[in-house]
Amino acid sequence: MRNGFPQRIGYAVLALVTACGTLAGAAPATASPAPPSLEFANPDSQALFGSAYAAALQNLLHTNTIGYDARYDRSGLLDPATGIVRAGGGYAQPWTRDASINSWNATSLLDPALAENTLWAVVDKDAGGALRVQQDDQQWDQVVWVTSAWHHYLVTGDREFLQNAYRTATTTLTIREHATTAGFNATYGLFTGASFFNDGIAGYPAPPADATESVSTGSMPWPGVASGMYLSTNELYYAAYVNAANMAGKLGRPAAETAGYRDKAAALRAAINQRFWNPATGRYDYQLLADGSRGAFQEGTGLAFALIFGVANPAQARSIVDHARELPWGMPDTFPNWARYSDAQPGRHNAIVWPLVLGLWAKALAGQGEQNAFAAETARLAKLAGNNSGFWEIHNGTTGVVDGGWQRLGDTVKFHWGSEPDQTWSATAFLDMVHTGLFGLTFTDRGLSFAPHLPAGWGDVTLRHLRYRGANLTIALHGAGAAIRSFQVDGRAAPAAIPDTLTGDHTIDITLTGAPAGDRDGDGVADAQDRCADTAGAAALSGCPDPAHLEAEDARNTGGVKTNVNHTGYSGRAFLDGLWAQGASSSFTVHRTTTAPERAAFTVRYANANADSRTMTLSVDGQPVRQVAFPKVSDSWDAWDTTTFADIPLTGRDPVVTLSYAPGDTGAINLDWLEYRR
Repeated sequence: MRNGFPQRIGYAVLALVTACGTLAGAAPATASPAPPSLEFANPDSQALFGSAYAAALQNLLHTNTIGYDARYDRSGLLDPATGIVRAGGGYAQPWTRDASINSWNATSLLDPALAENTLWAVVDKDAGGALRVQQDDQQWDQVVWVTSAWHHYLVTGDREFLQNAYRTATTTLTIREHATTAGFNATYGLFTGASFFNDGIAGYPAPPADATESVSTGSMPWPGVASGMYLSTNELYYAAYVNAANMAGKLGRPAAETAGYRDKAAALRAAINQRFWNPATGRYDYQLLADGSRGAFQEGTGLAFALIFGVANPAQARSIVDHARELPWGMPDTFPNWARYSDAQPGRHNAIVWPLVLGLWAKALAGQGEQNAFAAETARLAKLAGNNSGFWEIHNGTTGVVDGGWQRLGDTVKFHWGSEPDQTWSATAFLDMVHTGLFGLTFTDRGLSFAPHLPAGWGDVTLRHLRYRGANLTIALHGAGAAIRSFQVDGRAAPAAIPDTLTGDHTIDITLTGAPAGDRDGDGVADAQDRCADTAGAAALSGCPDPAHLEAEDARNTGGVKTNVNHTGYSGRAFLDGLWAQGASSSFTVHRTTTAPERAAFTVRYANANADSRTMTLSVDGQPVRQVAFPKVSDSWDAWDTTTFADIPLTGRDPVVTLSYAPGDTGAINLDWLEYRR
């Protein structure tokens, strides 16, 4: 699980034998198909979104793809020549919910064989040989597998997979319906057990928690959680019933069997709307305790699922979009802060930002046609990845800093969790923003349709080498908006869809119109005319940063550089650390008002508490200019000083200045800001 100790400790041995993303001694995975590429005509969009897309592909298809391991082949359905996708840094195994979400978000499309193996890696058999989603200590979120499996079929058309998936779905749903823990409460017509992925008590108000979290750091040991009913979990059961009915219908099962699942879905949807909808807030509530008490709290995934799965009717959906509360860096897990937490010390599963949730909320917003809101959420996640050398598990919702959140352990004081790097479902959340949101890919059992959302100011964009069944697609979006003005396949007008029988190489050109007018970044320049509508700035969204003062935390960072707040005296929302090993770098785009060549000066505020002066390499547009020095400031990392580098050559309107720890450098400094002077 993502929080409590037992399962993390139980897999410690597995983590120790994992090296370089491949399990020692395991059969190597077969070569994956070459991944697609994302290319924006706008250089700022490319730097922000294109770079994040490339990093997300690397995360999924390389960093977190591991070799086949027989320990995960309890279903007997894995292909030994194909790998599986692990949950991410700190989580070496393919967790049930992670495997499901990652396949649903991206893996089924990008590498169907890898996705299939990953889905079967979390399935086992009962004593009679019946397939079931593995029965572990987090039973409440197993049913998300059913939705992922149906999606996998829609992407691939693999009927053999569908047959086994249906067997798995029916067995798993039957187990859950009759379970005494995390089962069905007939009084309320709802399923009990913890909310989706909130396996820590920090994700729950009091009650069912108490002020000291004295029972357990995990959620299910708390009687009020185990017997309580939560929005997201019941929505996932609803989707599972709908998709079990879809599977049954596609496989030609008896009509009564299909109808049975549809009836259960309808009854559960009605119960959700009766028990969770709150007219006073215009949203669904988060929890319903066994005694009937409710709380008007917000759950990010619960609101997203209500829109994605169609639990909400159109009026409710409009109300949710209008009344949902977000933090500066996006949709929080749960909201607001419980009384035992605060903005300064947010709970691990409370008013804090998980990229997983940002991705689901963006999917929901795109489905509602909320173009500007979708653009904002996508920009936030791209920035969180770009500012922090990749995709982390959790971020502070106010500052965007990598932050694992707080929790208690019995009667002790609160302790601070770490946030793990290289999280797969954080990366696939962004991939889904691109595929489902930006390009509007919608999979059916007849083919692939398109409903793109290209925000104003992003510029034209092309997705190359996207493989869909037997076709190799290049998809280009032109203009801005969500209304399709023209749709062409290989230069010929066509409906906004392709059949599942299409094979070979094809180019799809989509011209869009109808982008809503606005100024998402609040810089006084309309999105359509803004050359950097969503580039990094001092706030979660702002326009072209003033080159006279560039906060270091807004740079594009790689090689382990990330935001931090564990020292004092910095300006802005954070500073940068992690410039501690070769390959680490921080890049600043200097948005000049001229394209003329010039020699400029750059002043950098930094901290250096090492015993001696440290060096970095300064480059412009990828070309090294010279090695620069950062003299020692003091013995404290809370002390800051400035140094100026003169006579730096610049060309073009938006040159990129990079400070990197290159061979021959000594690095190991912290950065606060950079200023440009002509």
